[in-house]
Amino acid sequence: MIQRIQSVWLLIASIVTFLTLKLSFYSGTYLPDNLYHQLNGTENLTVMIPTIALGMLSLITIFLFKSRPTQMWLSLVAIVLDLVLIFLYYSATKNFSKGDYAITAALHIIIIVSLILAAKGINKDEKLIKDSNRLR
Repeated sequence: MIQRIQSVWLLIASIVTFLTLKLSFYSGTYLPDNLYHQLNGTENLTVMIPTIALGMLSLITIFLFKSRPTQMWLSLVAIVLDLVLIFLYYSATKNFSKGDYAITAALHIIIIVSLILAAKGINKDEKLIKDSNRLR
């Protein structure tokens, strides 16, 4: 299970997703109270729930190694969920009057890349199984 490269990519995606809960995505002056705030995964509920769901989805997908089509489908769902999460973060930055994106905002790129690499590994395994069944 863990010796397959896609399991490593899914584990990296899960760890990085849970890191985004604590590391800031954006920091600046918050409009309602004009105080300096950092936007991270625990700042509001509309960002926290999809972040936890994405981390758990990536982690659960590792253990579905016997069902490669399901694993592939869940990997694609995780990519879409991370894109939605990026949009939610971007929408939350509109509540700031001024500020900057943190360098840790790039972690979402790492998540997407690792999920894409996991999907490629799953697809490669599926092709290998089909080819070996064809040779029998």
